[in-house]
Amino acid sequence: MIKYIFLLFILASTVFADVMVAPIVSIDEDAKKATVKIEMVNVGMSGFITHRLAGNHSSILQDVVVESYDAKSKTATLKMSDFALLKQNSLPKGNWHVQVGDSAVLAFGYSRALLIAPSEEIYYRVVKAAPNIQWVHSDIFATLLSYNGHPSPQKKDFLEGANSASYGLVFLFINQKLFTIDSKSFKILNISDAPLKQDSTQVPFYTRVAAINKAWWGAGSSVMSAYEPYYYELLLEYNEDNQELQKLYDAFKNKK
Repeated sequence: MIKYIFLLFILASTVFADVMVAPIVSIDEDAKKATVKIEMVNVGMSGFITHRLAGNHSSILQDVVVESYDAKSKTATLKMSDFALLKQNSLPKGNWHVQVGDSAVLAFGYSRALLIAPSEEIYYRVVKAAPNIQWVHSDIFATLLSYNGHPSPQKKDFLEGANSASYGLVFLFINQKLFTIDSKSFKILNISDAPLKQDSTQVPFYTRVAAINKAWWGAGSSVMSAYEPYYYELLLEYNEDNQELQKLYDAFKNKK
């Protein structure tokens, strides 16, 4: 049974491991949108657009998130935003704009991931099940939360962590389910079964950091009271149309 669980997780983790590149086929600069033709892609996947320069050089112009996908026409609509990962005010900036023929690079960094788990045993069981992923330890994320004064993680904390530690995915274990989440859009890409026994729960997640500092006020400054409801509600805030997530949360609440 455990081998079957791990096989499901390995399959889920490898689905999103490969970088996908597709040329831009249309642009709507006013709406900050672009489209690409691509065989298959998940709504919520993030990436960026590159512009080819002279020789073998290129420049990253925009961050993108897959906003919608039409399976019939195999067309994905991308929402563009300013690229902030390598922001450096001391360097000169080009005056290039996204053009038809530029390349959209999606699922970049998906080979590195952060795992949020409620206990040490579950953390290491999941990590060992996917040796193909380069794991960023939860201690690093806990240190960032302590610096920000957020004992209850916010979406912006996950985004900041993704930018600083270069992980593309967040895996979140909740109530015997493993959620695969894009670290920038915070959209759920996959939900897989992971019926691992949970004997204890550590909040906000398993970490060896003894204590996470609290800010005086603001979102995230309160200590998390319970692991499962907090993360269900955080996911629902950014995945309100995900019916499977809503059903899981409703079932969890009805059991209480």
